[in-house]
Amino acid sequence: MAARGHVQDPNDRRLRPIYDYLDNGNNKMAIQQADKLLKKHKDLHCAKVLKAIGLQRTGKQDEAFSLAQEVATLEPTDDNSLQALTILYREMHRPELVTKLYEAAVKKVPLSEEYHSHLFMAYARVGEYKKMQQAGMALYKIVPKNPYYFWSVMSLVMQAISAQDEKLAQTMFLPLAERMVEKMVKEEKIEAEAEVQLYFMILERLGKCVEALDVIRGPLGEKLTSELQSRENKCMMLYKRLQRWPECNALAHKLLLKNPDDWQFYPAYFDSLFHLMDQSWSPPEEGDHCSEGSVHHSVADVVRFVEERIKGEDGRESRSLRGPYLARLELIHRLRERGCPEESLLGEPLELMVQFFGKFGDKPCCITDLKIYLHLLSAEQHVQFINRLSEAVPLGEQAEDGVAFPEDTKVLQRHLCVCQLSRALGLHDAMDTEGKLRLIAELKAHYRHGLKFGKNALKTELQFSDMYCLMAAHVYVDLWTETGDENMASQCLGLLQEGLSHSPSNAQFKLLLLLLYCHLGAFEPVVDLYSSLDAKHVQHDTIGFLLTRYAESLGQFAAASQSCNFSLRFFHSNQKDTSEYIIQAYKYGAFEKIPEFIALRNRLNQSLHFAQVRTERMLLDLFLEADIVLSLEESVKAMSLSAEEDDIPWESLRDNRDLTVFTSWDPKDRQLTEEHRRQSLEEESVWLRIRSLTLRCLAALAALGHTASQQNSEISNENGVGDKTSVLSGLLSQLNQTLQTAVQRAEKRVQYPFLGPPSTRLAPALSSGSCQCQAAALQLSVHLQELEAAGLDESSELQTQICNGFKSLVVQLQEILNKCKGDLLELKEGKLKTRPSLLETFVFFVETVCIALWVASYCAKILRPLKTSLQKKKKKKKDANTALPVVVCGFQELTGSLQDLLTQALEHIKGQETNVTALKLAGLSLEGCSQEEASFTKAAMDKLQSSYLRSLQEVGDLLKKRAETIKNLKI
Repeated sequence: MAARGHVQDPNDRRLRPIYDYLDNGNNKMAIQQADKLLKKHKDLHCAKVLKAIGLQRTGKQDEAFSLAQEVATLEPTDDNSLQALTILYREMHRPELVTKLYEAAVKKVPLSEEYHSHLFMAYARVGEYKKMQQAGMALYKIVPKNPYYFWSVMSLVMQAISAQDEKLAQTMFLPLAERMVEKMVKEEKIEAEAEVQLYFMILERLGKCVEALDVIRGPLGEKLTSELQSRENKCMMLYKRLQRWPECNALAHKLLLKNPDDWQFYPAYFDSLFHLMDQSWSPPEEGDHCSEGSVHHSVADVVRFVEERIKGEDGRESRSLRGPYLARLELIHRLRERGCPEESLLGEPLELMVQFFGKFGDKPCCITDLKIYLHLLSAEQHVQFINRLSEAVPLGEQAEDGVAFPEDTKVLQRHLCVCQLSRALGLHDAMDTEGKLRLIAELKAHYRHGLKFGKNALKTELQFSDMYCLMAAHVYVDLWTETGDENMASQCLGLLQEGLSHSPSNAQFKLLLLLLYCHLGAFEPVVDLYSSLDAKHVQHDTIGFLLTRYAESLGQFAAASQSCNFSLRFFHSNQKDTSEYIIQAYKYGAFEKIPEFIALRNRLNQSLHFAQVRTERMLLDLFLEADIVLSLEESVKAMSLSAEEDDIPWESLRDNRDLTVFTSWDPKDRQLTEEHRRQSLEEESVWLRIRSLTLRCLAALAALGHTASQQNSEISNENGVGDKTSVLSGLLSQLNQTLQTAVQRAEKRVQYPFLGPPSTRLAPALSSGSCQCQAAALQLSVHLQELEAAGLDESSELQTQICNGFKSLVVQLQEILNKCKGDLLELKEGKLKTRPSLLETFVFFVETVCIALWVASYCAKILRPLKTSLQKKKKKKKDANTALPVVVCGFQELTGSLQDLLTQALEHIKGQETNVTALKLAGLSLEGCSQEEASFTKAAMDKLQSSYLRSLQEVGDLLKKRAETIKNLKI
């Protein structure tokens, strides 16, 4: 506990044991120790707060909060109590209370530098920028230190950044911040680099690029020393913004003379050349071309410059730098784009790329360098290019099967690069099935041969030949998608598992395995694969979709909860963590980082993945627990879920998924396009809207159910039942509109590349009929509310309508169940056939049954009192007619039919469990596989079989619990 170091009074010794217990996680002992101390010293406020921390950590939030408030109302000024309360409020996620604490402390001790700085940081946690500005200036008046003054300036900049009105930012906040810094400049009080950075940031945001340039090039710019070439980079950026192309060109030229391998300046050098050409710029007759020196304003100048850099590299005794050689290819690409004939001055791209390969082919980066320039080759040159490269790879003697292997890792890297370039040029695609199988055999042979070079490698190191294994896996995937032969997928799984056994840290093997298992309908092995990736921080947002997309849809509800928690834990901790980063940035003067931290926080709050996971997690909790553990009303209340509030920022949703996480060498026509990304985002948004509206409809249904449960229906009517019904009607109307949009989207049937974004559950949800059925079930609850208002006597037409709704609901549910029929796993003639779509449809059936049961439960709450009051009336009138109202008979039929449906479903699951268990995967045909490879494939198939059994078991368990709840639906 941080406070301990500040204790300077006699209570230090008394409090120390409590601090120690809290630090060690022994919260119960901390509470006991605090109680003992408080018996002797009732006025020891800190002990009371430390006890509250112990209570908070043992889950007694209310008790902890009331204890803390007792101390807070006394407005303590001792450092111990303040620090302890700060820790407690932070753990309670109530940072706004810390500001009140230090506001009171500052009033009582107005000259305390420490309390003023704590108050400033407390405001920073909650983003109170105006108060931060005032607190910073108050602090500067007490202790005139530069950092405090610039805290205040930065708070003005933050007011500008966060202002809704851009005009206000440009006319008030930023000019005021500029004047404050200028005052310090005139008084020559600027001391640190951070202060110059802040001045630059203000001028840049005001668009005063000329003034900013003067600052950077003047004496203040000399303080910019923490980053390499900081001044040059800033100058280059300002020249671009000012469109001062001569200076931009001259500076880039100067910097490239110093370091011809610094790639960031080549694009600026080429861009400026073409801008100068477009403007027909010519140098002045006398004097320097510009303030930065001489300008290269013609293609001939630039070609000469690049060729000179290459000559300098060719003449080096040590290894050449790649920059100039790549610059030559980049220049050819740009000249070709503009149709400039001077392109021929630089040489033939094929020859230049062969030359590049000769120099750098043994570097792993060679493939990424050349891949982006392959478009410079004509289609006729592809085979010639690969043949020329192959000639430059000195392979050893041929083995028995005709495959020649490299004799060292450098030759291996060259051969691997040729294979990767062949695939990128589409030569693998052009092969027939036999050719691809031969290619796989060759790649596997190279992979296994290359393992000898990494015999002494650590477990955390990758094998030199891993990429052969990955490429063979990609060719297997090609064969699977082209022929539909699932044995290709099985063998691919076996190969990747073999790869992992030699390279346990290879993330690409794990990612591809994860994707393959999901496509085959097996989620169980995926959980361990994902956790072994050890995804860090923002990766939970960028690659978390790979995990959360499939968990629930493949019937693994426990794993789905776990995977949602993985992601949600990160998003929730991000709020707290970002505040701490901002505070550290203020403390250490890293002002330019503060807007970046704010942008990161906004990016994560607006994340599509965050909204999806939050929604799916709440739906999942309802499907698994509502009316099993707690009632629907209690479950909704526990989630603080409101039907009226939509907390998803639809207008600013961001797609943060990393869709290039898989290594791929696919040719351009098979790569992910911007159109794919756009379509995927649209599809994800529509599916999220359907799920979000379904969730809010369930919250509205729970609100109606809560009202119906109240004893006095007259009071409940006064409490706005009509409002709650209108909320549900409004949401259902939105849901039906969204479903119409979704149907139009699904008709497009967009096909994404195998390694691209996974399709959402939208198309299977619509084709199974579950979305439509769920909407129809929820619509029934609106009619039931109308029935309650009308009574049983006056509503024969409405009763008939509701009964027809009941029958229609059962028919729709039966249709969904019929679509689940069929074998999930099948082994025929040594070939495995998986049907994950049946499993996905079955999960939709389970979800829809849950919603139907909640509607039926609400129906029972409505009909019970109506039936009772009708019976009482009949008794009074001594009416002999004992026939039940139509709606009551209809409801009894509904519950009976639902019970029959669940019995059917459970029988189907039982049959499938028997089928899957009886499946003898030893009969799988594995032609052309070695014994070791076959053992890996069979192990993967066992995981597949086990996963299907787990899914069936979890779906079956949930249906059994639902079957139990039906028995309570009697009126």
